[in-house]
Amino acid sequence: MSQIKLAIYAILLELGAWAQMLETGRQSDLAFLGFMLTHSAASALLASLALLLVPWDFARPRAAVWLLFFALSACIPVLGFVGIGVGLIALPLMPGLRVKRHFNEVALPALDPHERRDATAFRQAGLRQFLNNDRAPVDQRLKALVALQNAPAQFSSPVLRDLLGDSSEDLRLLAYGMLETREKKLNAQIQTARAEYLAAAEDIAVRQRAAQQLSTLYWELVYQGLVQGDLRRHAAGEALRYLEEALSEAADAGLHLRHGHLLHELKRADEAEAAYRRAAELGIPPPRVVPYLAELAFERHDYREVIRLLGGLRDFRSVARLEPLLRFWGAA
Repeated sequence: MSQIKLAIYAILLELGAWAQMLETGRQSDLAFLGFMLTHSAASALLASLALLLVPWDFARPRAAVWLLFFALSACIPVLGFVGIGVGLIALPLMPGLRVKRHFNEVALPALDPHERRDATAFRQAGLRQFLNNDRAPVDQRLKALVALQNAPAQFSSPVLRDLLGDSSEDLRLLAYGMLETREKKLNAQIQTARAEYLAAAEDIAVRQRAAQQLSTLYWELVYQGLVQGDLRRHAAGEALRYLEEALSEAADAGLHLRHGHLLHELKRADEAEAAYRRAAELGIPPPRVVPYLAELAFERHDYREVIRLLGGLRDFRSVARLEPLLRFWGAA
């Protein structure tokens, strides 16, 4: 039954109840009984109409709300019926109920997201969600995982590590093999660089270049997320040890920036801040240094300093990676 029909029937029954009462006689018990039955039916229809029109959040529990409307209309003749009717008419005009919706509901596309004409064409956007989707076909996920080997290591390594706990054994084995291959490759390069480092005991320049290469390789283990826990701390410590030897005679801004990263990784905040500031003095652009200084300030809970540091990057809002960060802290 539509809302309009409910309203019409409720009004007609209410008018009929009063007409029956007036026509039969006010002092007649039969007239009163007929009035109450018809009036109760009209109140029931009005309560049902009110339950349909009141927003869901304001009409729970529904049985109790329906009973409340029915009682108001049935027990308060005329005023209760008219009051509920006026309230229902004024309901859409109430400002608290006219809340703007920030999101609209859209229908799901008819196209199956797992069906592709070119099954080998995968992009980084959404790839992580696709690989973690257990409902996607395993063969499609395997192809996506193979395509992941061409993605940057800092993006792909965390995804591969997530897949080590996947329900599909094929995906687990492939992810483990890809991570192990990368780690073995870097470890082999580390062994070669260490041999060069030890062989150059007398040549300071060659030894420093080898130390710098060793630092870079150890840092790659950390940066690519190939080592975790104690191995990560050990790799960071080795990278720092060799880097400090390479820095003894070099004034390279990039090396000082990495110096800050390693000190930051090892929780040596004060030294990391000094290294970042030294990198900035040597010419590293502010967008590459200031966010790390702001991160150190954030870890110290110095939020005023975070706002101050990021406020100096307003001229770099066009940098895609910085824009969300600057927008958030600009409103803080």
